Amino acid sequence: MGLLPSRSVTVVQSKWYGSDAIELTYKDVDGRLANQLLYRSDEDRLAILSQEKPWSFTGDGNLFRLVAEAQRIRLAHLYDPVLAVHTSMVKPLPHQITAVYENMLPKQPLRFLLADDPGAGKTIMAGLLIKELMVRGDLERCLVVCPGNLVEQWQDELYHRFNLPFEIMTREKIESAKSGNWFLENDLVIARLDMLSRNPELQEKIKIPDCRWDLVVCDEAHKMSATFYNSEISYTKRFQLGKLLSTTTRHLLLLTATPHNGKEADFQLFLSLLDQDRFEGKFRDGVHTIDVQDIMRRMVKEQLLTFEGKPLFPERIATTVPFELSEEEENLYEAVTSYVRDEFNRAEGLGNDKYKRTVGLALTILQRRLASSPEAIYQSLKRRRERLQTRLREIQEQQRKNANYDLNRFEENEILDELDEIDDAPDAEVERLENTILDQATAARTIHELEAEIRTLQHLEQLAAIIRRSGNDTKWRELAHLLQYLFSPIEHADTEKLPGFHPSPQEKIVIFTEHRDALEYLRIRIGTLLGRSEAIVVIHGGMGREERFRAENRYPAATTRMAATS
Repeated sequence: MGLLPSRSVTVVQSKWYGSDAIELTYKDVDGRLANQLLYRSDEDRLAILSQEKPWSFTGDGNLFRLVAEAQRIRLAHLYDPVLAVHTSMVKPLPHQITAVYENMLPKQPLRFLLADDPGAGKTIMAGLLIKELMVRGDLERCLVVCPGNLVEQWQDELYHRFNLPFEIMTREKIESAKSGNWFLENDLVIARLDMLSRNPELQEKIKIPDCRWDLVVCDEAHKMSATFYNSEISYTKRFQLGKLLSTTTRHLLLLTATPHNGKEADFQLFLSLLDQDRFEGKFRDGVHTIDVQDIMRRMVKEQLLTFEGKPLFPERIATTVPFELSEEEENLYEAVTSYVRDEFNRAEGLGNDKYKRTVGLALTILQRRLASSPEAIYQSLKRRRERLQTRLREIQEQQRKNANYDLNRFEENEILDELDEIDDAPDAEVERLENTILDQATAARTIHELEAEIRTLQHLEQLAAIIRRSGNDTKWRELAHLLQYLFSPIEHADTEKLPGFHPSPQEKIVIFTEHRDALEYLRIRIGTLLGRSEAIVVIHGGMGREERFRAENRYPAATTRMAATS
């Protein structure tokens, strides 16, 4: 190669003239013969080509296959209109497919409110959208913003169902970012709503141009609402975060099952997160009309169907089982209620509004645990009494060391700083904060008041212990009767007691309770009732993800019934 421009030839004969010149006779691709005298200076432009078949390939076959497969994947959406469905571990329902492929994907850029009823699978729809945009080359960076108690659930769902490795934003990760901006180092991020809305430094990091997102998904988006109050708009920090996110992304998807609070003006403010030009200003009846079909979809449970056209959700039958408290339980209820009422009144005199709120929350928690179970209220009263006794000893020791110690104040600790985030914290964190608040917050301002509160708690603890030892728990007795009914042979069932329930020993029963102490109490008592502790699976917010996953897998596959107790 090199004798003719950009063409190869076949050498027929060669003849040397000394050692510096050679005469070549050659044939070109058309079969024409020619000859040419070449010198040493021509060597650089010549190359010897091996004999190959036309269109032969001698490159790395594995590399070629990798490149071809990458091209196939890049263009796969042109031939498979629902590629994300076929490459994910999901079996989507009709309403989920229509939401993604009919309502959302055609919109460029996407500004959409998905407001289907609870249980419709909005997380699955968001995951399908994310993956479909990825395979189409329209998404590289994605931010999911949700309440703190949902971040791990989002991470698990997106990874196990869609193989999307999202990272959860934490304070430790933010502080250890190599570039100083963790958002720039991670393309797939899940962030807690209140952690972002209450931290101006994080918002500044999101604002920089290099930190733009291709898609932002906001779960429980109704928390980003604003309200009209006395003809003025009350902007919340969450709403302001929503406006910021709207300006930093190409696609914005809001998810909520409760988009409307009954006030059209507030609803229009909420929709301004999607289209500020269209929905800015106060809504006025007779002047404004809101047509949201192009930016919102809402389907109620009655509209959700399977591929066979059958209702997705079975008929819900709610039945309340009434019961009357025993004399001992009434005495405990009245005594705790009186204690809470007195402490609330005392808390009103506190000067620190935030500490007053902490005391009020502690008393509210105590009331909820009173309604849960004797075990929950007993353990709560016991821990609170022990903690206040410890505090009393600490204060008395401080008083002995320092005669000028102020008896009219107690040391306020870090729980006051964490209180603002309790609504958005994960379940385990909420439980820890509630226990800390319940054990420490008190309206007593002097040693005398603290001693009096401890004596009251000792009396209440004794009343709760009497019920706990006697086993005279009316609420448990009614639940036990219900469980015996559900697990009894159908021919012995009292169907008049709970119409609509048809017992079957093969069915699952889910019992919800709010407090860990009540959960442990029920686990022991139900295990004793059934005689098979292995038939009970316990799941709570303090479990790690692996432990929770194992517990869920232990739950036998069967039809589920639900029973609820506080």
